[in-house]
Amino acid sequence: MSQITAFVGALLIDGQGGEPVSDSVVLVENGKFIAAGAKATVPIPEYADLVDVTGKTVMPGLIDAHVHVHGAKNLNMAAVALEANELQMGRALQDLPKLINAGFTTVRDVGSHVAVYIRDLIKEGVVKGPRIKTSRHMLSQTGGHADIHMIPTELNIFTVCDGVPEVIKATRTQFREGADFIKVCSTGGVLSEKDDPRWSQFRMDELKAIVYEAEAVQSYVAAHAQGAQGIKNALEAGVRTIEHGIYIDEEGIGMMLDQKAVLVPTLAIVHRIIKEGHKYGVPEFGIRKAKSVYQEHIENMIIARKAGVTIAVGTDFCTCAPVEHGGNALELRLLVEDVGFTPMEAIVAATRDAARAMQMEAEIGTIEPGKAADLLVLNVNPLTDIGLLENIENIEQVYLSGERLK
Repeated sequence: MSQITAFVGALLIDGQGGEPVSDSVVLVENGKFIAAGAKATVPIPEYADLVDVTGKTVMPGLIDAHVHVHGAKNLNMAAVALEANELQMGRALQDLPKLINAGFTTVRDVGSHVAVYIRDLIKEGVVKGPRIKTSRHMLSQTGGHADIHMIPTELNIFTVCDGVPEVIKATRTQFREGADFIKVCSTGGVLSEKDDPRWSQFRMDELKAIVYEAEAVQSYVAAHAQGAQGIKNALEAGVRTIEHGIYIDEEGIGMMLDQKAVLVPTLAIVHRIIKEGHKYGVPEFGIRKAKSVYQEHIENMIIARKAGVTIAVGTDFCTCAPVEHGGNALELRLLVEDVGFTPMEAIVAATRDAARAMQMEAEIGTIEPGKAADLLVLNVNPLTDIGLLENIENIEQVYLSGERLK
């Protein structure tokens, strides 16, 4: 008989957005939830291990659907490209306990040359850390967002490809080297020197070829997409998630609703670059661009939310200040303070809807029977103040597939 663990007495937030349940019971067996609800409705087996969480809050592990597990020492991508992989691997390993201590049990890496190996080390049990899904390298056209503009082409750490044959080979290569999904840049960006966030990148035939190759192996494509036309190009090609979405327009919002695509705004990185970028070596052009886009970004996220677009939590955080891992819950607070989410809606964006962004909603994201027992025990109620999740002292226990990591 396998052992059952019963978490008894807490306020239950199950990640689905309904009313929280007081004096609850959550049952875990073999790393999965088997029951959850009010104590009066969930019988506790007499042989269960009891965990008394009276007066506390239990909720699903948090998910950050847009990170970089790359070990960069700063946000100057030219400097990052010139560093040894071994240095970056060492720094990235130090991020794992920071994420766990902050309550993040799953992250989606959208561009790194070391995350594949860290993911596999976690799976092997060599190190402890959150569940990782990774795109490996970002795909960029020549002169595009991930073609690092300040260095010679041959030193680039991402994958630059042009034309249908090259993008097909590049996509297949990412999967050969261990990618879980594909990240493509369909517009310029904030931290790329010689382009503009509104510029479209890759032709439609290139984008469609990338999506075709990903779907051929039962995977999907996420698109760095900030300009309105590049967002629509990516959606027309069949991408599943739009990363950033700064200049999304009414037509793009309609396409997202029709296709049930997920929007990952990443407000936190722009917020931090504006506030502290000058102290931590962020290039001047990046700070200038961040300031130029932020207000319109917020306004368009408000419109998208009111229209019913599914929005997931993603930070674009990495190893280095001012966007270091451990502070990822900032994104939830910004969704509440700037976009108008309720605290419950922000929690759903960081659990159920972030799992949807990762195409993993059947496996993680909510406290429901059959899903992985990723669970937080808090000594506070985040529904009273979502900012409480930013203090790691408020996160008392963290479980990943039923295993306690904090």
